[in-house]
Amino acid sequence: MEHLFAWQTDAFSFVEDMRLDKYLCDAGVGTRSEVKKILKKEPVYINGNPEKDPGFQVKEEDEIVFRKEMLSREEFFYYLFHKPAGCVCAAVDHVHDTVFKYIPMNRKKDLSTVGRLDLDTEGLLLVTNDGIFHHAMTSPKREVPKLYYAEVTGTLIEEDIVKFASGLDIGDDKSAKPAKLEIVSSGDTSVGLVTVTEGRFHEVKRLFLACGKEVTYLKRLSMGDFQLDEALKPGEYRKFNEKEMNYVKKYKSGTI
Repeated sequence: MEHLFAWQTDAFSFVEDMRLDKYLCDAGVGTRSEVKKILKKEPVYINGNPEKDPGFQVKEEDEIVFRKEMLSREEFFYYLFHKPAGCVCAAVDHVHDTVFKYIPMNRKKDLSTVGRLDLDTEGLLLVTNDGIFHHAMTSPKREVPKLYYAEVTGTLIEEDIVKFASGLDIGDDKSAKPAKLEIVSSGDTSVGLVTVTEGRFHEVKRLFLACGKEVTYLKRLSMGDFQLDEALKPGEYRKFNEKEMNYVKKYKSGTI
């Protein structure tokens, strides 16, 4: 199921209802004459209903799908996705499902994930075609914090908190940057909350491994100011809401 908010940049805001053929032109489907020829042969789906009338009046809140692709007149797209386990953060993979099985690729096919989550890791994933925003969120210099919920084998102890904060050797040329570990529960199986500011390969898993624990379940809860929307089930997504779009502006301007 797709959860979408009607959010558009000021440059492309509706001021009134718009003809379907003009909307399709603005969305890049083709010229006005090409669009009319297309509509004679196949429908566009508006809120799930087939429509072939080029003069049909499209409203701002309508969801418009053409050839299984969600259309928009926006230049940039911003999605908040609840990544399920078992899919990869790639455009194409011949073995596993990709993120774009769940989120339709835009017409320019320039959507990408903001950073990556491992195959078996669930949780918050941002998807966009805004390169400046992408860089602002992933640049090592920005040190954007990422919060994870982790279930691990073994007993978490106070010494592990100290080790995480000191910057552990995780097998790379240099030690990991200091990370924050909060122990939620401790026993034969323990639960911890981990905040890291890097994006190294399997970083959270390797931090725990350096403390003699193995991660059995990992879920990202937040990335900077962006929080996982718990209303989204794994595999569901939505467009950024107005508050999140304001975060985009702040990250791009360097004020966060």
